[in-house]
Amino acid sequence: MLPVDSSSIERIGYVGYDRELYIEFRNGRLYVYEGVPAWVHVELLQAGSRGSYLNTEIKPNHAYRHVT
Repeated sequence: MLPVDSSSIERIGYVGYDRELYIEFRNGRLYVYEGVPAWVHVELLQAGSRGSYLNTEIKPNHAYRHVT
């Protein structure tokens, strides 16, 4: 998990062989987004607004589950 500069996201992690994207929010909640290609993870890390990218490109297109 990498710390990121974001008003809503604390850390981002990615497991390539499972295509799982881990997002830990500043409120401590951790979510796993399924079936995320590696290039989407890279675009998220490079996005000017990671929260906006998550809301427009990842949440609508990938199933997720709450972990903590």
